[in-house]
Amino acid sequence: MSRLVYSVACSLDGYNSDAGGGFDWALPSDEVVRAINDDMDGICTFLYGRRMYETMSGWETEPEWADTPQMARFAEIWQRAEKVVYSRTLERVVTTRTRLERELTAESIARALDSAAGDVTIEGPTLAATAFRLGLVDVVQLLICPVIVGGGIRALPDDARLALRLVRERRFENGMVQITYERL
Repeated sequence: MSRLVYSVACSLDGYNSDAGGGFDWALPSDEVVRAINDDMDGICTFLYGRRMYETMSGWETEPEWADTPQMARFAEIWQRAEKVVYSRTLERVVTTRTRLERELTAESIARALDSAAGDVTIEGPTLAATAFRLGLVDVVQLLICPVIVGGGIRALPDDARLALRLVRERRFENGMVQITYERL
């Protein structure tokens, strides 16, 4: 059965992006990208909001992003996966294997999970907050970056509760730590 995975990079103080919208402090090393690729091999569908989709679409539209073997592997994983973009304002999608839906609902997540041959990941804290509130997140995977940014967009919603158990911890030489929890 497919699981809904929320995977996010965040600062030590819990922000996905800083007060200026930047996240350059979260750029992963080759070692981290290799680990992310290993995790993404089991993902068959990405769920995105408009902003995250517009950022991630570069993995198909900007070939120069795949400038190392690990980045090229990530681009291949991303391109072969299905993508669902939830947006009321986006007029069209620009990548293959991508469809546009207007609203994230429990039913739309259930459709994505039912049609998936593997796990489904929900990307971006704003979209994921809705899935948390609906009680649909099965796995929480945080890539904690060794930086405190003092404000911005929080990686986890303030108004959702979820009991979890730790299933994996990985430390990287650049100081990043990845922790993975599953819902109890």
